[in-house]
Amino acid sequence: MASTSTQRVLLGMLTPSSNTVLEPVTAAMIASLPEVSAHFGRFKVTEIALSRQALGQFDDGEILRAAELLSHARLHCIGWNGTSSGWLGFDADERLCARITQATGIPACTSVLALNEILRLTGVTRFGLVTPYLDDVQAKIVENYASSGIECIGERHLRLQDNYAFSEVTSEQIRAMAREVAKSRPQAISVFCTNLRGAPLAGELERELGIPVYDTIATVLWKSLRLCGVDTRRLKGWGRLFSELA
Repeated sequence: MASTSTQRVLLGMLTPSSNTVLEPVTAAMIASLPEVSAHFGRFKVTEIALSRQALGQFDDGEILRAAELLSHARLHCIGWNGTSSGWLGFDADERLCARITQATGIPACTSVLALNEILRLTGVTRFGLVTPYLDDVQAKIVENYASSGIECIGERHLRLQDNYAFSEVTSEQIRAMAREVAKSRPQAISVFCTNLRGAPLAGELERELGIPVYDTIATVLWKSLRLCGVDTRRLKGWGRLFSELA
């Protein structure tokens, strides 16, 4: 494992090909950690839906090929910076992590498994959900969380399918959805999409709403840093996650 005081810490991030948000947001988040850098590998994802074509984008074979290329950079961990197991089932991410590590020898994590760990650590059983997704995708996410004992008591979604379009959702739209969800009094809110600019808003929304806001770009970065032994309290201004769950 890398020593944060004497060596570089190299984070790998598997990235949907049409995502334009997670790379600049991740870079901004780690800007205060001079020894840490993030390195991105893309595979084809252009739409989010429950059709056979859309689900096929998340075939492990394509993701593993991207992970193998990332592994050439001698990374200290590889994160799947995406939320597909929200509708595919959390076991999809568990299998993927195992296969990445088996193929590359590198520890692996995902946005959703990290979020689920955070919800367990903080005792959240009732949460709010903010996404850009279609009705049936949103319903599947809510169903999967209910099956794991976590009730979604408030949600908002934008009924979008084109993955690139998620990046054009404005900060004010995200704020408005979070405010509506907060009216249901959840214990926490998740901005559940790595092509939404939720992470830069987490701190201000937490101060306004009085509850944690867990963005899925932030969750995978939090887990990646923990796997590499980096003190997440060094990240300032990105919400409670990094200071309270170090």
